[in-house]
Amino acid sequence: MKKILLLCTFLSTFTYASFKGKIVDEKTLQPVKSAFVSDSTTTVKSDENGSFFIASKENRYHIKAYGYRPYTFTSDTNTTTLKLEPIHVKALYLTFWGASNNSGTLKKILHLIETTEANAVVVDVKNEYGSTQFWTGFKQANEYGAYKQRTNRDIKKFIKTMKERHIYTIARIVTFKDELQASHNIDYAIKKNKKIWRNHDNMAWVDPFDKRAHNYAIAIAEEAAKAGYDEINFDYIRFPAKKGLQFCRQCTQPNRIKAIESFLKEAQRRLKKYGVFISVDTYGNICWAKDDNGIGQTVTSLANYADYLCPMLYPSGFSSGSFYFKYPAKHPYEVVYRSIKKIQDRIPSNRVRPWLQYFKDYTSSRKAYKREEIQAQIKAAEDIGTNGWMLWSPSSKYHQEYLQR
Repeated sequence: MKKILLLCTFLSTFTYASFKGKIVDEKTLQPVKSAFVSDSTTTVKSDENGSFFIASKENRYHIKAYGYRPYTFTSDTNTTTLKLEPIHVKALYLTFWGASNNSGTLKKILHLIETTEANAVVVDVKNEYGSTQFWTGFKQANEYGAYKQRTNRDIKKFIKTMKERHIYTIARIVTFKDELQASHNIDYAIKKNKKIWRNHDNMAWVDPFDKRAHNYAIAIAEEAAKAGYDEINFDYIRFPAKKGLQFCRQCTQPNRIKAIESFLKEAQRRLKKYGVFISVDTYGNICWAKDDNGIGQTVTSLANYADYLCPMLYPSGFSSGSFYFKYPAKHPYEVVYRSIKKIQDRIPSNRVRPWLQYFKDYTSSRKAYKREEIQAQIKAAEDIGTNGWMLWSPSSKYHQEYLQR
């Protein structure tokens, strides 16, 4: 009996791992406090000295800290001082069609990253229609034909190319706007007058209240995390900005906010084991609104579950009179700076990474956005202390001289 007890003690000791270490900034060697250290289920935070202790039945861990690249290590690593690499993400949007290993668009993006301050890409892993960038292991999406228009036939090669060039990778997942999913699941598609509703570009949406819609988007996010993306960016993580639609629950503000929070909480839980950051795209006026804009998004509710908030601070998106300007598009610096300043009481600027305008003003001013306007937005983001910025060019066409200091 004594031998059996000793054996059980021996086995339990060696099936339960733990790690004690210190996290520091790779460049300054200063401690990194409040970093998140996780296995697939447990998370601890580093203290003021960067020290942490995690007990786990696993031996693979991930570290996430705002302003740093994600870091993965195992319990048998040969050092207890873990160095995180700081990064201010400066991302270029890469279209769904440009995300092929052999596309000319990708080659131009790679050249820009080599020759300018850009260091990251945002890639459509699931677009508005519902198509995926690559063949995923998600059976449900494949049954709907989500892979048929895939633009990348070798995702391992794509990710390898990015990592070899030290490019930070962000997987954009269009969440509740999904023609493929909605048309195959009419029971939880958003409806109007009991018929499936489609917006101005003839795209159907799934009901953000429905857990099946949550599971679908998160499952594809998991596939992106498995492929090696550094960050998952949820876009259209909201209710449509349209009245008179039918949902499975009463569409009140508390219910909407709770639904989006529920989605993010589950995404956070399921993505924990991959060590990826989570970011959320929002309308730019989230910075100024006192309510949820009718779409379920508030700064505070999103900040509780997402690592980074990405408001679309396109000056052209603000109406005449905003910021006391007749044409906000003529004042790109002020629009970006003041918007982020407005939300500093709810989320620190180092957890904000705005989308910036890289297209001609479509309002009455019709102002062209060239080097001066692009650099003004970038300067505003840097002056207010953001985590970086992401440039939205719908065609992924960028000018080298606009991005060079």
